[in-house]
Amino acid sequence: MTRDDNLRPGTRLANPLAGNPLVTRADLQRALHRIFEPLLPHFSPSGARVRLGSSAVLYGAESEELEGFARPLYGIVPLHVGGGRFDHWAIYRRGLVHGTDPEHPDFWGVPRTDQRLVEMAALGFALAYAADEVWQPLSGSQRRRVVQWLAHINEHPLPNCNWHFFRVLVNLGLRSVDAPHDPEQNQQSLDALESHYDSAGVYHDGQPERIDYYVPWAYHTYGLIYAASPHAAPDVAARYRERARQFADAYQYRFDSAGRAIPFGRSLTYRFAQAAFWSALAFADEPALPWGRLKGLLLRNLRYWSTLPIADRDGVLTQGYAYSQTKLCEPYTSTCSPYWCTKAFLALAAPPEHPFWLAAEEPADVWEGELAPVRAEPVSGAVFQRDASQAVMLSAGQHDMQWPDTSAKYGKFAYSSAFGFSVSPDETAPAHGVHDSMLALREDEGRWRVRVQSTERRQAGAWLACRWQPWPDVEIRTLLVATGMPWHLRLHRIQTGRALHVSERGFALGRGPSDHSEVECAVTADGGAVLGRTELGASGMFDLTLDGLPDDAERCARRAELLTPLPGTNVVWPRTVLPCLTTHIEPGASWLGCAVLATEARLAESVEALRGMAPRIPADAVSWWIR
Repeated sequence: MTRDDNLRPGTRLANPLAGNPLVTRADLQRALHRIFEPLLPHFSPSGARVRLGSSAVLYGAESEELEGFARPLYGIVPLHVGGGRFDHWAIYRRGLVHGTDPEHPDFWGVPRTDQRLVEMAALGFALAYAADEVWQPLSGSQRRRVVQWLAHINEHPLPNCNWHFFRVLVNLGLRSVDAPHDPEQNQQSLDALESHYDSAGVYHDGQPERIDYYVPWAYHTYGLIYAASPHAAPDVAARYRERARQFADAYQYRFDSAGRAIPFGRSLTYRFAQAAFWSALAFADEPALPWGRLKGLLLRNLRYWSTLPIADRDGVLTQGYAYSQTKLCEPYTSTCSPYWCTKAFLALAAPPEHPFWLAAEEPADVWEGELAPVRAEPVSGAVFQRDASQAVMLSAGQHDMQWPDTSAKYGKFAYSSAFGFSVSPDETAPAHGVHDSMLALREDEGRWRVRVQSTERRQAGAWLACRWQPWPDVEIRTLLVATGMPWHLRLHRIQTGRALHVSERGFALGRGPSDHSEVECAVTADGGAVLGRTELGASGMFDLTLDGLPDDAERCARRAELLTPLPGTNVVWPRTVLPCLTTHIEPGASWLGCAVLATEARLAESVEALRGMAPRIPADAVSWWIR
């Protein structure tokens, strides 16, 4: 059963991408129009604000409604650059004039270090590449007000993260129209961005252990927008292009043959902004991979999103990932925030005769043969493994202490393009914890604790090791081994000063939408392995005997079961089941090991047979880990 078969009646019509084959340049032009048009009834009469409804968000109405105005420009501007028709420039000119006018009721207000600086970047982008529509028709006084309002980005300190690119794009836009700008502040931001660079094309988003989708959809996408401008500093532009080429080779490992990317980290409500990097390479005429491959990576991702219920009845995009799910969202996510996804249409700037559009779309099965089944990415403490079905990331642990649900978004052992990950609700009862792809621990009273931050990370090829402490007197050393799809292995040594309940869980397996969707649960006779099956695939946990441990190591046997998490917790599937291994440990040292299986295939083997087929933890990996 495909995901499209699981949509409720009517949701295909609500999704603005639905029914579009998304094969040609004209298809993408039409798709962008269909994404934008549901916003038209929600523009204020002044054109300066888009009002989509109320939401609990950090910032006020000025910022939220400016978001709805500005973010679609990431698609509209490249449409214009490539010669595409857009019939609503008058709204944008009117909105730009009124939004920057302190005397107008829809004035966007005087920006400080706040969300309005974020949205300025789209306006700078428009000045840089669509000045004939948003600048040249303005009067002298109107232009001065626009410049005065945008100049605030040079007057306030910025958070030390991807925000520095907003200042770079605003100054790029001002310089492009020969308006006053601030070269000194611009250079300070370029220098700050340089301090975020690690290696191999990878940046960290301000925090050293935050390497997520802001690398492709912010650092590289903005870097390529900057590099494509004739006003860019040549040395900086060359550097951004070279890093994009390095990053592209690794980034393709995050996408599976169906076009799905691995959900991980924050801001996932931006959805197909995941593919913005592939589109930005076409925008900047940078063939980091063969043009046909870049085209396929972009179009398959968009086609995947075209099958999902990601919009309300009127076609306005909702907050969430694969469906409307506000629990997933950060406090800075408003009703207008999802329109950052229009960055995926940057390729529309490339003319019809560009090799990106002329190249035949390279099918996934062509380039997949060129990829190693397992690839290490030491700079982010991750290992990727993939096959024709899905892509999986094993992680030694990242963290983002700034926002909620950091353990779910950054701290799990594994993330899958097919199975996603889950965000636990508030645990009013221990049974409410989801903790897929995690080891969770609790005392007789109290909530589950999981890995939030690793105090140490090590990597050797496909082996990942980390230390973490859920309590001051509890230290856990975890080993993750990528063995090739659809398996991976885990080994834990728990040194504890207290008695603990321990629950380790695999991948959450989706259930179909029907009341009659069947779930099959199989447990081995000794209770040490469990396999869940639904029409969407299989997910299992297999407790392992362990070789290569110290002679005095005490291995704990565990009991297997299949759990039913609360609905709406997984980012991909609204309803799931979850394999689990549980035990109770006393103070001292305990060792736990398991094999984890997750596949969309219809497995015919019994749980006993699969347990016999499970890979074993290599003895040399154990000796490397415990030395």
